[in-house]
Formats: sequence, C-alpha cells, structure tokens
Amino acid sequence: MLAARISHNLMDLFRVVFSPVIGFCRYLGLLPQLTPDHSALWQKPWSDYLSQTVAFYRALSDTDRCIFEQRVLLFWQTTQIEGGVATVVDDHDKLLVAASAIIPVWQFPGWHYVNLKRVILLPASFNDNFECGQSDSAITGMVGTGPMFGKMALSKPALHQGFTLDRDKQNVGIHEFVHLVDGADGKIDGIPERLMDHAYALPWVALIQQKIKQIHRKRSNIRDYGATNEAEFFSVASEYFFERPAMLKRKHPKLYQALNTIYRQDTAAINVEIRPRAKAPCPCGSGKRYKRCCMPQR
Repeated sequence: MLAARISHNLMDLFRVVFSPVIGFCRYLGLLPQLTPDHSALWQKPWSDYLSQTVAFYRALSDTDRCIFEQRVLLFWQTTQIEGGVATVVDDHDKLLVAASAIIPVWQFPGWHYVNLKRVILLPASFNDNFECGQSDSAITGMVGTGPMFGKMALSKPALHQGFTLDRDKQNVGIHEFVHLVDGADGKIDGIPERLMDHAYALPWVALIQQKIKQIHRKRSNIRDYGATNEAEFFSVASEYFFERPAMLKRKHPKLYQALNTIYRQDTAAINVEIRPRAKAPCPCGSGKRYKRCCMPQR
C-alpha cells in the first residue's frame, strides 16, 4: 500500500513538473507529438454527440473530423479534466472542453497548451473564491494566474450553453481558451503574438481601441464586456467570429478580416458552404429534417 502511494505521488509530481516542459518542446517541434491510437480509443457515440452539438465539427469533412477526433484524444492525454464540489464530469463534458480548446487553433495542428494542466468544472456560476450560489457568484469561466497558473475553471452549465445556443455570440469555453492562446507569449494582453506577425501588432491594437470606443458609445453590437480591456475584447470578438461569422463580416468587416488573418480561418465562407437547408436531412444522421432536429432556434 505504501509503495503504491509513493508511486502514485511520484507520477503526480512528474506530471506537474515535466508535462509543461515536454509539451513546450513538442510545440517548438523539438519532440514529436503524441499520437493516440484513434481506431482503438475513439467511440462512435462521441462522434454522434459532436455532430449534434458542435457546429464547427459538423462543418468538417470526414477526413478533418478524424483529425479533430485525434486532437481531442491528444488534448485528453495532456490535460486533466475534473469536477469541482458536487460536479460529476462525463464524456460529453470532456468533449466540449476539448472542442473549445481545438477550435481557435484548428489551423495550428502542432499547438499545445503549455499554460494549462487542469480544467475544473463547477456546478454553476462562481465567485473569485470558486463558491457557487453566493450573491457575487457571477463568473462562468476563469483562467488561473499566480497560484492558480495552469488551471482553468468553467461553469459546467455555461460550457454546454455555449454550444447549444450557438447564435448568441457567446461561448465561455472558447472565450477562456482564447485567453490561453493570447497568454502563450507570457502576457494576456489581447495581442496573440504566437499567431501573428510582429509587424501586424500595432494595426491590431489600433483596431481594438477603435472598437472599444464604439462599444462605450453604444455604437456596436459587440457585447459590453468586450470593452473591459484589450484581452477581454480579443476573447469576446473571437466568440463572435466563431459563432456568428457572417454577421461579424457584415457589421465589422475590418475586424472580421483581422481575426481571419490571426486564426487563418474564413469562418463566414465555411458557415455558408455547409449550412443545411431547413427541410434537408439533418447532418447528424438521425433521419429527421434539419429544422426538426439540430437546427439552432433563433
């Protein structure tokens, strides 16, 4: 018993100390990426759930879906997903956490979240002390800093709502993972230097400041929280980019083009190309019409 406990503690120590180092080496290309055995590990019900719930996955070709699934398995290998107090974590929760992580960096196949070791799901919104049900429990997602570095906390209901209500320009999972993408250069400041050329930084900051002024003047349909600071604007605008790309392109063409350049994804074109007609068979394979099955309710 004592030997088993010591062995378990050593494994935990190895994960905490060496996992970020190994992940960073893989990110730099100094070590090969892990390659989980997709055919042996992946389960068809997971594909069905992603197809029903995650519009981004639903838009992918069969080949890209397989790649997406492989990246889900890799994310699970390198990141612990657990429940907080009175929170049971199931496969659906883990799939949505992984999808939130993959979507922003889809065009960066070698990306590894070196600044994340653990995702903690809580039963509801929470406060700064991670307490639910209090008068100030209004937080749905948080990326840890200081002693909480390497950890992310998410409200489990808000995580699911971000994907089931995919027309409201809000997705807390994507929001928090964009913060991690932003912070990969050491600073969460709204300038994702790992994804953009250095020369592009100044025009991007100028555009952010212009858009924040428009929010303050009530001349924007970007939600008010985006005006908090540059980092929050980047995450809020990214939610908009991935959930309502056609609207963003129409109302904020320069912002859409900037995010298109950063993420290397033309989400508006993809959205138009794959959007099924209301009376067409649902792409989830249920046999029902799209409008009677997975079509988002406006």
